[in-house]
Amino acid sequence: MPNPTPPDRAARPEIVKLGGSLTASPRLPMLLAHYAEIGAPVVLVPGGGPLADAVRALQPRLTLSDHAAHHMAILAMEQTALAFADVEPRLQPCADAPAIAHAHAEGRAALWLPAAMARAADDLPESWDVTSDSLALWLGITLDAARVTFVKSAPVAQPHGPAAEWAASGLVDPYVPVLARRFAGRLEAASSDEVLDRRSRAA
Repeated sequence: MPNPTPPDRAARPEIVKLGGSLTASPRLPMLLAHYAEIGAPVVLVPGGGPLADAVRALQPRLTLSDHAAHHMAILAMEQTALAFADVEPRLQPCADAPAIAHAHAEGRAALWLPAAMARAADDLPESWDVTSDSLALWLGITLDAARVTFVKSAPVAQPHGPAAEWAASGLVDPYVPVLARRFAGRLEAASSDEVLDRRSRAA
């Protein structure tokens, strides 16, 4: 996967979805630092990770509705974003498009706090078929992003898709191919190790 384009404050946003499983990786601080150093036009989207897994486990135990579980999982992403911001303070937490534009105008990478925008969205099914992968792509559509990249903890065999095959293999959630039909930018996927190896070679 190519790294996001060099900082250009007038560039279209480039969404980078960091899989929630990366919270268990000892290389997470290095990965966050990498994107903080790139700065604009990066928008990092956090996965829900173990916090979303807790919601998934709690739903049948409490017989929670899909509506409640959907919103709780978005809040899990928000909590992961707060953790990322604490680990890498150079990332700028942003709750909406104007805040993202402001961060980019300062040359900084934006870190999406999804609760406000995603909980207000009326075009996303309230289902576990929609995870942080789909929310990252939905944000890419909303912001007219140039690219959405899914960074995963596992190796990626098909870095350029198609999205339907990613979903079939379990790399992304089942709703990503539906949203992909609405996205005008580029879709890519890479492992976190690949991203950091490229960073090391470029240093």
